[in-house]
Amino acid sequence: MKRIEAIIRKTKFDDVKDALYDAGVTFFSYWDVTGIGNEKIGHVYRGVSYSTSEIQRRLLSIVVNDEFVQPAIDAIVKAGATGRVGDGKIFVLPVEDAYRIRTGDKGGDTLN
Repeated sequence: MKRIEAIIRKTKFDDVKDALYDAGVTFFSYWDVTGIGNEKIGHVYRGVSYSTSEIQRRLLSIVVNDEFVQPAIDAIVKAGATGRVGDGKIFVLPVEDAYRIRTGDKGGDTLN
């Protein structure tokens, strides 16, 4: 099992969510987060200057069995990309074990 953490643009969330469902990922958690980016210059929108160093993003936390790792990553990359700086990052971490609280089941079957 692996945990996939993806930081994406909030505007791409619905596209990524639909792509994950299409890839067979039916459950994940998400949070609205703020981060510090590499871009140090500001932008002007309708005459108002704003900083892009602090950016609003959405953090997805997805735990999948090993066979779903690459399809999930491919779905996030394809649906989340705009081709511009700030599209986000994906991190993959090992998951040692999982338990279903209701039944006490253990292992990868708890993700079904």
